[in-house]
Amino acid sequence: MASLDSFSLTILLGAVLVMAGILSSLLALRFGAPLLLVFLAIGMLAGDSGPGQIQFNDVGTTYLVGSVALALILFDGGLRTRFASIRTVLAPSVVLATIGVLLTALVTAPFARYALDLNWTESLLVGAVVASTDAAAVFLLVHTQGLRLRPRVGATLEAESGTNDPFAIFLTLMLVEYISLGSSSPGHVLMEFVLEAALGAIVGVFGGRLVVIALNKVALPQGLHAPFVTTAALVIFGGSQIMHASGFLAVYLAGIIIGNRPTRAHNSVVTFLDAATWLAQIVMFVLLGLLVSPSRLGASVLPAVAVALVLMLVARPLAVFLCLAPFRFNWREKIFIAWTGLRGAVAIFLASIPMLVGLSKAYLYFDVAFVVVIISLLLQGWTLAPAARKLHVALPRAERGPRRVELDLPGQLEQQLVGYSVRSKSLYFRRGLIPSWSKPTLVIRNQNILTPAEADPIAPGDYIYLLAPPEKAESLDRFFVDMQPSSAPDPHLLGDFMVSGEHTLAELAEIYGVKVSEDEGKLTLADYFDVHLDRAPKEGAELALDEIVLVARSISGGRVNVVGLRLPEEDETPPPLTRRQALRKKLSDIWTSVAGV
Repeated sequence: MASLDSFSLTILLGAVLVMAGILSSLLALRFGAPLLLVFLAIGMLAGDSGPGQIQFNDVGTTYLVGSVALALILFDGGLRTRFASIRTVLAPSVVLATIGVLLTALVTAPFARYALDLNWTESLLVGAVVASTDAAAVFLLVHTQGLRLRPRVGATLEAESGTNDPFAIFLTLMLVEYISLGSSSPGHVLMEFVLEAALGAIVGVFGGRLVVIALNKVALPQGLHAPFVTTAALVIFGGSQIMHASGFLAVYLAGIIIGNRPTRAHNSVVTFLDAATWLAQIVMFVLLGLLVSPSRLGASVLPAVAVALVLMLVARPLAVFLCLAPFRFNWREKIFIAWTGLRGAVAIFLASIPMLVGLSKAYLYFDVAFVVVIISLLLQGWTLAPAARKLHVALPRAERGPRRVELDLPGQLEQQLVGYSVRSKSLYFRRGLIPSWSKPTLVIRNQNILTPAEADPIAPGDYIYLLAPPEKAESLDRFFVDMQPSSAPDPHLLGDFMVSGEHTLAELAEIYGVKVSEDEGKLTLADYFDVHLDRAPKEGAELALDEIVLVARSISGGRVNVVGLRLPEEDETPPPLTRRQALRKKLSDIWTSVAGV
């Protein structure tokens, strides 16, 4: 019975720790503290050096939980990634995720060698452990600090932090293997990396396609779609690892494939995974906090601080500037991307690998990674918003979107039911504008269900439900938020040569016959300037859209709110594609045919 009581006590204490982490997050959000630090602190306080006095040194369990948590976090990140948003920044992101990680490790290694008195291989392992950025840390802090980054900067950070973990994990494993066995060669390491990355990409793409087919063909009972997708992600991850492929790359790519294809119960899957990854992250950080021994940190804390400062101020900026040199990023964007290289759970998770295999200086790697993460979250985390505004990479924060209700319709994948409360100052109520791809279906007024014809005219306080494609549902938000005061012309005047920046490219295409891709059709004209301009838009800025030219005529709140249209002359022909544009288009077509996105 005593053993049963000990198990019950373990369950109780574990649940209390997780609950304390969840509740303390409210306090952290109020004061702007990085949430990840809160979870680490909870674990440390509960550990053997804190008041909790919990004896925990099970590295194997920590590694297992960390692997599952990171796999779910990467899968969730891929599931939420719109391929259209990262298509234009895929090349710089991949360079940062591979060459950037290697350069960061190489630059950090000499400082770690002399600060920590290590040999060259051991110091390179320190650099590899702390070289990758953490996707969860980056976007959690961006969200909690209310930042709306310029689209290209945000997409680059998103794609980089989602794809650099597999390379950092591979580099760490190769160095641990070299230190353990004492033999390897650069050719062997390069071949292993190419094979793991290629096989991981193949497993991820085809695994994602299989999950899409299964979701749409198998009639699962209501409520089982989300657990099925989550389990399938772990199957893809585990299967890839057993095949000696990159499981983390495979699960991230599988998420992108599934997230960019129409599937059943998409909304419930995303909601379930959001909760699952949040819980996994809390559990992982609490366990990592339990493993830390503050009394052991004393001897290595000062050298670790030096490594952290070199990493943030020298290694990461140097790697970013070198990797982004061939691409059209201005110096402000490069500085911000360099400063936003936050370290989080990935670094501490990688540092647990030497402990798992029993390397001689394993706890030193772990302690250094822990100090680096603390300093990164404190310095970079708390200064993220001021840095974004100072460097002009933050756009004005859009008004919080309306409460949107999304309901999947059984038996088909093309449409879902999207519901909103009608506001008196909304674009829909004042102008009656609604995208052509949406269809009002029913109205709820005073607890009565009416057809749109019966409810006409729509009144403030009504709840309206529309049919819309799942991938476009979010684009309806702007029609149901309060309109901002603007000097823009009446949005009904789409036939004029001066139009509102809030019109979508699809609406413009219907009037003027220009060709717009399906991915870009939901962008507003203001979004189009944000995406394609290298800097904040100014009056007179021009962008080509098929055969017409868009000209920024008025700026409000840092965004284009009035756009002029310059129509082509009859004999005007579009310029031919450059070699770079033609190559990019060909690669995009190949990816579309393979991945089906």
